[in-house]
Amino acid sequence: MAKNHNIEELGGPRVVGLFLGWQQYLISEKRFSEHTVSNYGRDVLTFMAFARDHGGGLVTRGQLENLTLSDFRSYLMNLKMAGLGAKSMARALSSVRNFFRYLAKRENLKNPNISEIRTPKIPKSLPRPLTTEGAGQVLENISADQKEEWVRARDVAIVTLLYGCGLRISEALGLDFKDIPRGDSFVIKGKRQKERVVPVLPIVVEAIEDYLHLCPYDLGDDDPLFVGIRGARLNPRVVQKAMENVRRALGLPESATPHALRHSFATHLLSAGGDLRTIQELLGHASLTTTQHYTDVDEKALLKVFEKAHPRAK
Repeated sequence: MAKNHNIEELGGPRVVGLFLGWQQYLISEKRFSEHTVSNYGRDVLTFMAFARDHGGGLVTRGQLENLTLSDFRSYLMNLKMAGLGAKSMARALSSVRNFFRYLAKRENLKNPNISEIRTPKIPKSLPRPLTTEGAGQVLENISADQKEEWVRARDVAIVTLLYGCGLRISEALGLDFKDIPRGDSFVIKGKRQKERVVPVLPIVVEAIEDYLHLCPYDLGDDDPLFVGIRGARLNPRVVQKAMENVRRALGLPESATPHALRHSFATHLLSAGGDLRTIQELLGHASLTTTQHYTDVDEKALLKVFEKAHPRAK
C-alpha cells in the first residue's frame, strides 16, 4: 500500500516540501533511527494517498489544514477495511499526529481535529507464562545441541537469571563482571536507571559460576558478564534464537520467549501466595497496574482448575 507511493504523486509542490522537511526534522533534530523514519514515512504516505483519493486530486496545504473530524475517522475506517488491526491502526495514527504536530510547530499549519480523533482501543495483551514444568524443561535443555560447552553453560546461566530473578533480558545482558551476585541478593538497574534489590537463589549463583569456570575469556570488573563467541557483550538475538530452538525441540508454544521466563517468574510467585506489592518491587514495575496483569493470568488458571475439579462445575 504505502510502500508503492512516493510523495510527488500524492501532493502538490508545497506539500512535498512539508513532507521532506518533516522527515529531515525527524532525522536531524529528533535523532530518530533510519528504520523509524522509514516507518513513519510509510504511514504518512498511506494517509496522503487516502487524502488524495478522498479529495479527488493532489493533496494541498489548504486541504491538510481543513480536514474534518469526519475525514480522519474515514481514514481510520479505510485502514480497518484494508485489514489492519487496532495496534497497527494506532501506530499509523501516531505517525500522522507526529506529522501534524510538526506542521503546527514549524509551518504554522494547524488542524485541531487531528487531536480530537480517538486512538483505536488496543485489546489488553496478557502475559503468557510457561508452566512450572515448561520453565524447568527450558532450563535443562537450552542450547543442548551446542558444541561449545561454555556457550551452553552461558545460556543456562542467562535463562536461569531470567526465570530465577525475574530479570528483563536487557537487564541480564547489561550486567558486568563486577555485578556478579556474591550474597543472597544483588542490585539491578532497570528502566530509566531505577535500581531494585533482587534476591538470588543458589541455583542462579551455581549457574553463573559454572559458566564463568568454562568461559575462555579472562573477564575484568568492567567487562560484560555474558559474552559472545568473540568476547563482546552478548547480543539479545542470540538468546532469542536459543529459545526458539529449545521451544521447537520441546514442543512449547511460540509464546515461550526469553521475556516469557520473566512472566513465569511473576506468575509462579503469585500462584504460590506471593504478595502483589512484593512482586511489583521484584519486577521493577513503576505502577502496580502493570503487575496486576498477573492476577488476571492466575485467575484464569484457577478457574480452569475449578471447572475441572469441582463436582458442581459441570
